[in-house]
Amino acid sequence: MDVDVLTETEIDRPRDEVADFAADPDNATSWYRNISSVAWQSPKPLAVGAKIDFVAEFLGRRIAYTYEVRELDPGRRLVMSTADGPFAMETTYEWSDAPGGKTLMRLRNRGRPSGFGSIMAPAMKAAMRRANRGDLARLKRILEEPG
Repeated sequence: MDVDVLTETEIDRPRDEVADFAADPDNATSWYRNISSVAWQSPKPLAVGAKIDFVAEFLGRRIAYTYEVRELDPGRRLVMSTADGPFAMETTYEWSDAPGGKTLMRLRNRGRPSGFGSIMAPAMKAAMRRANRGDLARLKRILEEPG
């Protein structure tokens, strides 16, 4: 069973500001609750083909994985994916202008768990949805805080 989770939020900041912050892997530990570390394999700045190592905890398990940037349209869209580990995953960020100078941010995670993970797919999907909602709420709070 494939897992495909789309979440979105409206952030009261200009699109370029939201996209610049969210797309920077160095900021991931501040708004993703489950990500504990980020290490660049490629030289900065972010570009198609760049590889970044992440360490996270999900469903009580430590997961280390490497994302490769597949698409990058600054301020509009970022697609990263990994093929290693028990759960090949693609993460897409999309940003669009919303009324009043706000930004609509969409976060989509999709993939195909293998082995035991395929049995857990429905639970994974629900957990990912909860985590993504929380992460986008955290991102919104960070970017909307005064100062």
